[in-house]
Amino acid sequence: MTINADLDALHAALRDLPDFAGLAREALVPMRVKGLAHDHVSLVGHRVAGGPVLLRVPKQSQFALAAQDNLRYQAACFARVSASGHAPRLHALLEPSERLPMGALAVDHIEGRPPRLPEDLPALAEAMARVHSLPLPETRARPPLADHPDPAAGILEEIEGQADYLDEAGLAPDARAEIDAELHWARGQAAELAGRGQPITLVLTDTHPGNFLIDGDGKAIIVDLEKALYGSPAIDLAHASVYSSTTWDPDTRADLTLDEVAAFYRRYLEIAAPELAAALRPWLVPLRRFLFLRAITWCVKWSVLQGRAKRADKHLAADTEDWSAENSDPALIAHVAERVAHYLTAPVLQRMRAEWLGTRPLDALI
Repeated sequence: MTINADLDALHAALRDLPDFAGLAREALVPMRVKGLAHDHVSLVGHRVAGGPVLLRVPKQSQFALAAQDNLRYQAACFARVSASGHAPRLHALLEPSERLPMGALAVDHIEGRPPRLPEDLPALAEAMARVHSLPLPETRARPPLADHPDPAAGILEEIEGQADYLDEAGLAPDARAEIDAELHWARGQAAELAGRGQPITLVLTDTHPGNFLIDGDGKAIIVDLEKALYGSPAIDLAHASVYSSTTWDPDTRADLTLDEVAAFYRRYLEIAAPELAAALRPWLVPLRRFLFLRAITWCVKWSVLQGRAKRADKHLAADTEDWSAENSDPALIAHVAERVAHYLTAPVLQRMRAEWLGTRPLDALI
C-alpha cells in the first residue's frame, strides 16, 4: 500500500503531545487508500478519550486553501459536526512543517461498515437531520467555515469556476448540450432566487454514501468532513442520493430507483424539525439540480487537469490543489477516471436530468 504520508514525521509530531507521549512508531499503520484528498493512518492499540484514533493527512485542499488554513478549516469541521453525535471527535492538530507540508488531524477511528443502499438510506437521513438541527451560530461566529446565506448563488459560483474548463474538456456535442442546458437553467434560477429566504444550517457538503460508516448500533457516521459549511441542507440530501454519488464508491455502489430516492427524502422530512421540513420542501429539487451541476462540472475540471498533468508528465502546480496522478494511488486514479468518463456521457446526463424533466418528476413523489 502506497501513501504519501511521512510516518516517521507523524510519529515525531505526535510524541510531543500529552495524549500520544507513549506512542510506539510501530503503532502507525497506513490504511487503504480510498480518496483523492487524504491519506489515513491508524494508531493501532492506542486509545484517546476511551476510543481508537486515526490520522487524517491531507494531500491537497479541495478548497485550494493554504496548508495551515486548510488544516484549521478541517479541524473546525470536525469540532462542530461531532456535536451531532454523528461524526468523529477531534483530538489533535499537527501543524504543517517541512516534513508534514499539509499537517494532519487526529480524530476518532470509527469502527463500522460501509452503508448498504437502499436499506441504510434512513440512517443517512437521520445523521443529516441531526447535523442540520444543530444551533446556527451568529454570522460572526461562523468562520473559518464558509457561509452561503444565498445557497443558490454560493453553489453557482463554484459551478461557474468549474465550468470554465468545459471548452478544454472536449466533450461529445450531445453531452455538452445537456450540461449547457442545465447551466442556462441554473443561471436564471439563481437570479430568480436571489434574496429569497430559505433554511440555512450547518451542512456536510460532501455526503456521497462512501463518506459514511454504519457503526455497530446501526448509526450512520460521516467520516469525511473537510467541506462542511453553512448553507442549504437540501444540498446534503441531493449529494447523498444522486446517481453520480451512489455509483461513485465501489464499497457503497447502488443504482437507486426514483422511488427509493423519494423515500429517502420523505424519511428525512419525517425526522427533521417540522419548521425546517416545511421551509425546506420547496427547495429540494431546485437545489438537487444545482448539486447535479456541481458534481458534473467537478468531473469536467478533474478530467481537464488530469489531462494536463499527463501531458506535462509532472505535478499540476506547486500549490495545495493538486489533482495529479503522482499525488494518489494509480488504481484510485484509474477508478476516478472511469467514473468521470461515465458521468460525462450524454445517456448518463440524460438519465440524471430525467429526475426533474421526465414523466414522473421527483418533486411529485416526495
